[in-house]
Amino acid sequence: MATSRTVACPQCGAAVEWTEGSQWRPFCSERCKLIDFGGWASESYRIAVPEESDAEAATPPADRARERS
Repeated sequence: MATSRTVACPQCGAAVEWTEGSQWRPFCSERCKLIDFGGWASESYRIAVPEESDAEAATPPADRARERS
């Protein structure tokens, strides 16, 4: 018999049982899920990417690929 795993809701920190019956996992509720989605939709959350230099930004992507080969 498999044991269930408990994780913290990424929004509020409440304990969430990680099972097929946990409808909103990893969130504890629809409310926490929507709050998190709203953060992404409003661009409050961002994934960092390396900044390009001015020279790289001016070079078309196809040319950059040839330069790296």
